[in-house]
Amino acid sequence: MIRALHRWPGLLALALITILALSGAALSVFPAAERLAAPQAKAGLSVATLAERIKAVYPGVEQIRRAPSGRITAYWFDQGRPGAAVIDPATGQGVASADPNQMLRWLTNLHRALFLGDGGRIAMAGAAAAMLVLSFSGAALVARRAGGWRHWFARLRGPLAGRLHVEIARIAVIGLVLSSATALWMTASTFDLLPDGDAIPAFPAEVSGETGIELHRMATLRRTPVAELRELSFPYPGDATDVFTLKTDRGTGYLDQGTGALIAWEDLSGWARVSETIYMLHTGQGAATLGLVLGLMALGVPAMGATGVLVWRAGRRGRPRIRGNRPAGRAETIVLVGSEGGSTWGFAATLHAALSEAGQNVHVGPMSGFAPERYIRAERIIVLVATYGDGAAPASARGFLDRLDAADRAPALPLAVLGFGDRSFPAYCAFARAVATAAEAKGWPELLPLATVDRQSEQDFARWGRALGQALGIPLELAHQPVPPATETLTLVSRRDYGAQVQAPTAILRFALPRVSLWQRLSGASFARFAAGDLIGILPEGSSVPRFYSLASGRRDGFIEIVVKKHPGGLCSGQLTALEPGQTATGFLRRNPGFRPGRGRAPLILIGAGTGIGPLAGFVRGNARRRPVHLFFGMRHPDSDFFYGEEMPAWQAERRLTRLVTAVSRVARPSYVQDALHGDAAEVARLIRDGARVMVCGGHDMAAGVADALAEILAPSGLSPEALKAKGRYVEDVY
Repeated sequence: MIRALHRWPGLLALALITILALSGAALSVFPAAERLAAPQAKAGLSVATLAERIKAVYPGVEQIRRAPSGRITAYWFDQGRPGAAVIDPATGQGVASADPNQMLRWLTNLHRALFLGDGGRIAMAGAAAAMLVLSFSGAALVARRAGGWRHWFARLRGPLAGRLHVEIARIAVIGLVLSSATALWMTASTFDLLPDGDAIPAFPAEVSGETGIELHRMATLRRTPVAELRELSFPYPGDATDVFTLKTDRGTGYLDQGTGALIAWEDLSGWARVSETIYMLHTGQGAATLGLVLGLMALGVPAMGATGVLVWRAGRRGRPRIRGNRPAGRAETIVLVGSEGGSTWGFAATLHAALSEAGQNVHVGPMSGFAPERYIRAERIIVLVATYGDGAAPASARGFLDRLDAADRAPALPLAVLGFGDRSFPAYCAFARAVATAAEAKGWPELLPLATVDRQSEQDFARWGRALGQALGIPLELAHQPVPPATETLTLVSRRDYGAQVQAPTAILRFALPRVSLWQRLSGASFARFAAGDLIGILPEGSSVPRFYSLASGRRDGFIEIVVKKHPGGLCSGQLTALEPGQTATGFLRRNPGFRPGRGRAPLILIGAGTGIGPLAGFVRGNARRRPVHLFFGMRHPDSDFFYGEEMPAWQAERRLTRLVTAVSRVARPSYVQDALHGDAAEVARLIRDGARVMVCGGHDMAAGVADALAEILAPSGLSPEALKAKGRYVEDVY
């Protein structure tokens, strides 16, 4: 609901909102420019002194006005001809023309009414209302994505367009709420929908009938500083019944032109003060710095509009459209989805279609939108959730466990949790298990025991669907057809072969970088942005299930490189290792931001064996800042599978690689990377004590051995791999 409330006003009113924001940003400059250009009155200067100075220069002065910027303007008649000028309060002389700025007038008309009068005012008020809705709904979505209001400035991940959209919104939302809300107030005031707050005293019934008092003898003008002046109007020449009219920040009064006495006064009303404050907040008149800040925030609107369209387009491509999705408050079955790459949404769409066909009213939404109070007609909740990285919540599930933990009690509705993952990874369905465990601890009733789907298996999903149908008492067949990802054709440009002597044929494959459009760069689609450690999914011929490989290169390297070992009977590895330069493969990119070196100068300890060297070599190659890097690499034999052995000396000479320690397993005295760590225990412990970050890539057994070795090495220091993981200083990419 919130997402739709944010999307459609933005898309439908984008042009008007952009005009409103850009014209408002341009107008915000004028109060500051006026403040800088206008001569300012010295502190303590009284209205009486200012008026005398102006009258001495312009005897026919009729009115003196002071703008919120401090600019003072005088209006007079000289031999029947009107005149006006901006006044220097130190001399009373005119120093600039008082004619309205034509650009300011043009922009104001555009901003308020699109040059269309009242109809334009209504249209721009609609744009302001849309901006207000976008601001509140956008703030709710940012909080949901970040995992709660407390994590408002949490680090983001994902495509560039989405991150820019949220980063700008985080900063600009307060200004946009302020500007749009005050715009609506001012529009309502223009159409007399609000009370009139002006407090003007009744014109005096009697005056002295005298004229000609000198201005410096008028006590009220002497007591009133110029800083409080808004307007001083002189009596009409020759009319003894007329009076001086004084308007200040405190109120409005009339002064007798013969005695100087204050004969009527009305304080500024509270409503008028509120209205003037809102005018100041919207226009920046009287608060030039605030106006500039709001103008800068308004400039974020077109940027958010462009990135928002990109995010919307990418979402339409990456997430299947769920037809007939019921509102949460009217659904019998609530399906909550936790997904990082988008594939789990496809399974949710299949489940939604099957349940709907069976007569159920179904709502599908992100886990981050978990709100039991809205499920007033629901009879059950089903969670379909993937796992991000080493057991973390995927993007659309951020904040779910926090909300569940903060709730007084679990929903009374029975729960079924289905996890999606890959059994070859040690953290298989770890977040799904965490959800099931937290639900059980909270006393959430169980509809079905926790189940899992391995590698997007259609058979696993169908079996679970039949169990769900039995629990619901309805026939349920889930025939899922995966939505194919947007792929690129990758052309092999070179290959280097290893491992034949040890019966482990392996190749370093380098593909040409596909051409990327500007649109793809902004949206982060395809191969527009990637780094070593990200994953490339290769779709082998004859299968719709991709095989993922860690990238050994980044976008800046200008090519795509992976290290592939041929597995007996392996469909994808067999096809890849058979490729010759000029031949092609089909692939797509998947981000893996949890396996990155991070920023800073802290040393890196890279540990890998076999094809696990791929991303580690990419980190070394990209180490242009000469960060200290210590690489521990395990191989079978240096004459057979010393991957990147040709580049290592050059990387060391360029100081991209500080130190290389190898472990060889197919020799007379075999050793493994954990043995190499033990052999260098003192240095490893010192580096970690000094803040080094540990990165491990390779097989599951190797990673387990490395963790055990480091636990022994670090025990005297009071550290452990678990403690380092909790601080983000120990990361694994294990298969």
